[in-house]
Amino acid sequence: MSKDNIREHSAPVYEGIENAPARSMMRATGFKDSDFTRPFVGIASTWANVTPCNMHINELAREAEKGVNQAGGKGIIFNTITISDGISNGTEGMKYSLLSREIIADSIEAVVGCQAYDGVIAIGGCDKNMPGCIMGLARLNRPGLFVYGGTIKPGAGHTDMISVFEAVGQHAKGEISAIQVKQIEEVALPGPGSCGGMYTANSMASAIEALGMSLPGSSAQEAVSDEKRIDCQKAGEAVMNLLRLDIKPRDIMTKAAFENSIKVLIALGGSTNGVLHLLAMAHTAGVELSLDDFVRIGQDIPVVADVRPSGQYLMSELIAIGGIQPLMKRMLDAGMLDGSCLTVTGKTLAENLAEVEDYPEGQQIILPFDAPIKKDSHLVVLKGNLSPTGAVAKITGKEGLYFEGPARVFEGEIGAMRGILDGEVQAGEVVVIRGEGPKGGPGMPEMLKPTSAIIGKGLGKSVALITDGRFSGGSHGFVIGHVTPEAYEGGPIGLVQNGDRISINAETREMTWHVSEQEIAARQNRWVKPKPNYTHGALAKFAKLTTGAEKGAVTDLNLEL
Repeated sequence: MSKDNIREHSAPVYEGIENAPARSMMRATGFKDSDFTRPFVGIASTWANVTPCNMHINELAREAEKGVNQAGGKGIIFNTITISDGISNGTEGMKYSLLSREIIADSIEAVVGCQAYDGVIAIGGCDKNMPGCIMGLARLNRPGLFVYGGTIKPGAGHTDMISVFEAVGQHAKGEISAIQVKQIEEVALPGPGSCGGMYTANSMASAIEALGMSLPGSSAQEAVSDEKRIDCQKAGEAVMNLLRLDIKPRDIMTKAAFENSIKVLIALGGSTNGVLHLLAMAHTAGVELSLDDFVRIGQDIPVVADVRPSGQYLMSELIAIGGIQPLMKRMLDAGMLDGSCLTVTGKTLAENLAEVEDYPEGQQIILPFDAPIKKDSHLVVLKGNLSPTGAVAKITGKEGLYFEGPARVFEGEIGAMRGILDGEVQAGEVVVIRGEGPKGGPGMPEMLKPTSAIIGKGLGKSVALITDGRFSGGSHGFVIGHVTPEAYEGGPIGLVQNGDRISINAETREMTWHVSEQEIAARQNRWVKPKPNYTHGALAKFAKLTTGAEKGAVTDLNLEL
């Protein structure tokens, strides 16, 4: 049903004699009389030269603006922030990464709310700004959609960002020289776009498309391509259609839509960060979603994408055979997806997929459902006396399904990194990195440097790693993150000592700390809560407000839940 007043928010602020000052301000930016009769559409650009993921986003924002204007609206570009996990990993700066998701959502809400825009397009190209954009859209609940900035092209020799991280570990092991590390460093990232495997950026882009919040195909386009420019222009047309139909983000982001999103994330072998971000996005949209939903859904969804980091292929190679649309069509036909879910096209998921053709014969990237890489989800939620409220692992089966060994404990990531590179960590051990949770870090930093160093040193199959922090989408190996309650909150991970035996069973979904109940109680009695690492500023604010990882590590108080 069409909506008559599609200038619901802008008209009261920009029409009438009393609003002459507002119009005067906008005339200074180039507005003409005719522009004040059009719906205003805010275009949130995450452009920045701080990372290749976002260095081209303003060009895409201009294309979206063009699409809005041609469809009868008035596009207005504004900026929000982005940071680079790839640069800050393994440093104190990485603590700001997850926090940036909240800042992005806050800033989109603030600008659109203050400036009275009728619709919103958000364009993101890196790990945290994508869920941040969706959370901003969900809070505002004005007609809008998300556009993915696109993936980077492969580097020379089939390299990508993770190749560089793992080269550091190979150098520490003595397998390659410093010159060889530099040679990989120089060619791995050839230009704009997000990291090239099914890491967090491509995982979240795919999950958002499956959620119905971006146009079909948006998640599987290269950053520098005609397809991506057209995608942005079509987004401008789509937001105007959403305004006319009065379709809002919360009409699209239902429980069934989130379940579709989880299913596609699993089929693609996506990042553990997808768990954290989908929980946060659902929370913001007023949808009840928990770790138990991931467990339930994961029992029936196979992993079929042979993509990095656990597989062979890069996102560009998946794009070349059709992206994720044919996979979604296969899943729909197999009864795995709810085709009745509404999307930003104004049509249902089933309607969007009706004419999608299957992958070309002979392709080896997306496997058949009856011959998968793993018959059920690789996103394994583990509980037990070491993670009473849950922990999240990415287990494809290639790492094995069971690990047991003595603990090697590190208070923080930096010390662990030194221990790995200097040979302190030995085969057969369970590396424990604690004090890096949402409150304790604060900020729940990623552990890409330690996991890459473990792989690079050849310990990927002989060492396990557990942490109350989280992992990059590029991490692989026997690694378990999001351990809750975190150490800072008195969780069991904070009581583990060197030499304690820990077992991890991916089949029974248990993580067991083999210490007697009496000894655990004694250690708990001796435990003293650590002093906060930050007492003022953004990180202190995040630590004060955030929930635990099992709830998405969000700072937004949602009174509906």
